[in-house]
Amino acid sequence: MLQSKSKWKYMDLEGKSLPWMQETTETSPIIKKMLLQRGIETKEEANQFLSPDINKLHSPQQLDSITKATERVHQAIRDHEKILVFGDYDADGVSSTTVMLKTLEELGADCDYYIPNRFTEGYGPNEEAFMEAYKNGYTLIITVDTGIAAVYEAFVAKELGIDLIITDHHEVQDELPDAYAILHPKCSPEYSFKELAGVGVAFKFAESLLGYFPKHLLEFVAIGTIADLVPLIDENRILAFYGLHALTISKNVGIKALKNVCNIEGNVTEEDVGFLIGPRLNAVGRLQDADLAVQLLMCEDPSEALELAEEIQRLNQKRQQIVNDIVKEAEELVQDVEGVIIAAKEGWNEGVLGIVASKLVRKYERPAIVLTIKPETKEAKGSARSIPAFDLFHHCMKIRELFTHFGGHAQAAGMTLPVENIALINERLNMFISEELTESDFKQEIEISGKLEITDISLDLINEISRLAPFGMKNPKPVFEIKDIPMEVRQIGSNRNHLKLQFKKENTQLDGIGFGLGDLYHDISPNTPISVVGELGINEWNGVKKSQVMIQDMKIDSWQLFDKRGRKQIEILPSPNRKIIALCHGDKQIDPNIIHIRYDEEIDRLPEADVLYICDLPPDLDKLRSIIQETNPKMIHASYTIEDSAYLTSFPSRDEFIWFYALIKKRKKIDFKKESAAIMNAKGWSKERIIFISKVFYELGFVRIDNGVIEINPNPSKRDLSDSTLYKQRMNQMEIEKTLYYSNYEQLWNWFTNCIDDLQAAKEEITNGL
Repeated sequence: MLQSKSKWKYMDLEGKSLPWMQETTETSPIIKKMLLQRGIETKEEANQFLSPDINKLHSPQQLDSITKATERVHQAIRDHEKILVFGDYDADGVSSTTVMLKTLEELGADCDYYIPNRFTEGYGPNEEAFMEAYKNGYTLIITVDTGIAAVYEAFVAKELGIDLIITDHHEVQDELPDAYAILHPKCSPEYSFKELAGVGVAFKFAESLLGYFPKHLLEFVAIGTIADLVPLIDENRILAFYGLHALTISKNVGIKALKNVCNIEGNVTEEDVGFLIGPRLNAVGRLQDADLAVQLLMCEDPSEALELAEEIQRLNQKRQQIVNDIVKEAEELVQDVEGVIIAAKEGWNEGVLGIVASKLVRKYERPAIVLTIKPETKEAKGSARSIPAFDLFHHCMKIRELFTHFGGHAQAAGMTLPVENIALINERLNMFISEELTESDFKQEIEISGKLEITDISLDLINEISRLAPFGMKNPKPVFEIKDIPMEVRQIGSNRNHLKLQFKKENTQLDGIGFGLGDLYHDISPNTPISVVGELGINEWNGVKKSQVMIQDMKIDSWQLFDKRGRKQIEILPSPNRKIIALCHGDKQIDPNIIHIRYDEEIDRLPEADVLYICDLPPDLDKLRSIIQETNPKMIHASYTIEDSAYLTSFPSRDEFIWFYALIKKRKKIDFKKESAAIMNAKGWSKERIIFISKVFYELGFVRIDNGVIEINPNPSKRDLSDSTLYKQRMNQMEIEKTLYYSNYEQLWNWFTNCIDDLQAAKEEITNGL
């Protein structure tokens, strides 16, 4: 038995269907099911989802204040005012800045951009930057992907006589800034879709400013939308769908250079953006100011663009190393993992703390706040990530007074706070968690779209599923459960830290790859049905395409037998958080870190075990059966061997006992030392055979033995051979060896299964009151 690491949540809709699904034949049943799981209930919605229509985008005019903001920008252009685009340092902010800059340049504006330095200025608009803009003659500032929490900074702008237009998508806080105009879907009752990324809002403003739909900006929209992890539904799906196509055929020299260093060829996918393009653009702002990323996207010289892209590549590699170093240090600080994890240390690079927090969440299954301590200001600054069951934004807002600055979403946030408040914040958040969450809420959750047989899976099915792309938040890539017995299980990778399974049924073959799951290799016994969950994909090698499942988690529902009989060395495999028992004779010490149970010990109540190592054969089968039923193991390792086998030494037949007894009776006495050789030659017996028969006769009182002379007892009691303890022990030992050692795997598995089934039957009887 192997427990899954995550909670498996099934999305099955209990056979629910809609009339149009019965009428439509061009859409396969599996795709219909996936659509239904995504809340799509009409044929029109299905068609729009599978074939996004760019004409279905909402009008920018539905955004509150957009007409006012558009007129103000046009007036600034006419009057030759200087316009400053104030952006953010992540991929969404960089792409938003690019969209707005390209729009203003197309309109002939006198414009420039400014992105605050994460380390010296922090997140969002700040007074010093606005003062500097004022000194440089800027009379209009447009924020992109930031500003909705800049209440004080809006006041500063107004005092300076600068008109401030805020375009943002982050969570609206208690008080709105007093800006010239605010373009925000959540501040616009008429705008039906509230989940645009920052670049999506900037794109809407660009459309209004330009007076036409700017298709040439879609590639930047796709980058920010996908990288910022907003829900890929409704407008975001349309923008990402067409934006990915635009990235594929892009003529932007910066994007082409970035694709080159990322080794992206052919169709650009959401995974290319999410795992290659986005992280590299993010890396710039994590280690220095983000100007380099904007320069790349605005660049028009191919050789310069390639230099910029290569520099960004180097920064990303450096960022990866910094993250790895901080994760190790943070893990050393983590002690209490009951509630929210807070790791804080001086000198950590604040630009990567969100990534570190994400890694801690995945490892410990707890919300995590990671902070760098600034001793000169006695402040801590950093990022937080959460688990699905805990809304971090909502709960931190309850204690907003403990933070100097705070902002973010339900699952991610950034913050600055006095160092002395760290312990209090931890205490308050832990209180919220203990009041609202149960232990199962902490476990990561995998949503499973359905169950598939091996024979259901084909390249055609995988290609059909790809029609649901681009995948992302609210439109996850479908995860399926597959249960079967793998024909091959092996560890792969230079460190053997990955797992490969191979399934085959009828004419269908499926490879399963589990990255980072190599340690489970030792938990998989032969001929065992395994349930795996993962995403289907296609592996292409040397022009050959094969179906594969990228395994996210796995479990085994039945108990397991690991057959290690005959090995002289007993190996106790590492099994974290499992109770392990070794069953053996005498004072044998298998491993000082596990529980030992001796066959000759009298224990009132044996503890239950996750793993039972049987290191010696038992004195009898009933004793072992009793121990198995008391310990109730999920895994049994048959790790015993035999030195002198009773089973392989032929057992004397009843006729042989009769012949030898008749010989003694006839001779009256037999001197074993003198006559054993003749008997051995006459009957082909071994010396041990003659000794065993003699001892049985002696135990039953049929003979007397004195100094090797065997003498008949003239008046023996009438007894059967089976009355002899020695005879019974030998028969018992043979049966033990036959059952537990000389049986094949299936026979041994059946014997242990009967023991376990007897236990389950007894439990059911007790449950039913019998």
